[in-house]
Amino acid sequence: MKWMTKPLAEIADFSLGKMLDERKNRGEALPYLANINVRWGEFDLENLREMRFEQDEMERYGLKCGDILLCEGGEPGRCAVWKEPMPGVMYQKALHRIRPHDCLDYRFLFYSLLHKGRLGGFTPLLTGATIKHLPREKLAGVEISFPSLEVQQRIADILSAYDDLIENNRRRMALLEESARQLYREWFVRLRFPGHEHTPITNGLPQGWERKRIGDVADCVGGGTPSTANAAYWDDGEITWVTPTDVTRNKHFVLLDAEKKITEAGLQNSSAKLVKPHAILMTSRASVGFFGIAGREVCTNQGFISVVPHEPVLTPYLVFHLSDRVEEIRSMGSGSTYPEVSRGKFREFEVVIPAHSFTLEFSEQASLHFAQIRVLKQHNERLRAARDLLLPRLMNGEIAV
Repeated sequence: MKWMTKPLAEIADFSLGKMLDERKNRGEALPYLANINVRWGEFDLENLREMRFEQDEMERYGLKCGDILLCEGGEPGRCAVWKEPMPGVMYQKALHRIRPHDCLDYRFLFYSLLHKGRLGGFTPLLTGATIKHLPREKLAGVEISFPSLEVQQRIADILSAYDDLIENNRRRMALLEESARQLYREWFVRLRFPGHEHTPITNGLPQGWERKRIGDVADCVGGGTPSTANAAYWDDGEITWVTPTDVTRNKHFVLLDAEKKITEAGLQNSSAKLVKPHAILMTSRASVGFFGIAGREVCTNQGFISVVPHEPVLTPYLVFHLSDRVEEIRSMGSGSTYPEVSRGKFREFEVVIPAHSFTLEFSEQASLHFAQIRVLKQHNERLRAARDLLLPRLMNGEIAV
């Protein structure tokens, strides 16, 4: 079957969003998407900021179902398709909003752009020596090959089935973690733990509970970065090396892997240290107070304090306890360029340690939730791999549908 090829400007409307200028912008404060909210194929909606939009700007900068948002700067080419039932979400100037004409299924166009971006198809079009940009006039000339609308829809249906399963699993993971969090708050914040009615309270704590320094109940381990000038520390490395980005982009406590690996030589010739599975990884520099639970033996860069409880049963309790008190932890930060919480200061941070029977029971229940999240994350990785294997073959017509 013959496919047509046309420049994007002939088959879609596209425009940049509104410039962020807090001094000049007027109107109603509305949530907006920036390039940091757009990942490869999905959105991060947990950290939306607000910008003021006037009434006559609502239509121009408002998102509709089927709009494709593609990053203009930063890491140009990252794109995702807007399908969220959230009214009143706008977009910022760092994003191209693309709306296909009737000749295209919006999902097909999204997968076509996603495929091009991942293959580096936008790289020759980028401008800027330090910060890269994908200008509108360059995007306009990007050529899109497409079959009949009926075939587009069949291709999009196949690929969307994978993404729908991934999204369903993502929602299940969110519910599982939220369920464990609510149990933590019910027992350890509201103090409605089993038998609370008959437990005396002394100095604000139930009988058998204690206040201790975090350094008394856990090792606080720092990290480091092997020299990037020495390839022997990085090439073919097999030791998982976690950076703050791995944690801040991870939507759940369970962290299965990291983007980079180092070698044994890199580990031995840096201040990076291995920590055990189930260690709590806390970002301690710049973006302070993001948490992950190591799914395997890992090491980190210097932007972390890894909390390794002396009793592993404390891990589920402590990760919720620390994350619930994140503002207190952030207030401990110092530094003129960016905030940093030192290990010495953090070791003095006072935590509440409940009676062992409650941390044990909570650990058993929360660990079941974390285990299910781990399985769902692994399932999503397999789904993404299968989708990404099909994507190029479907988009170049190699597989007939």
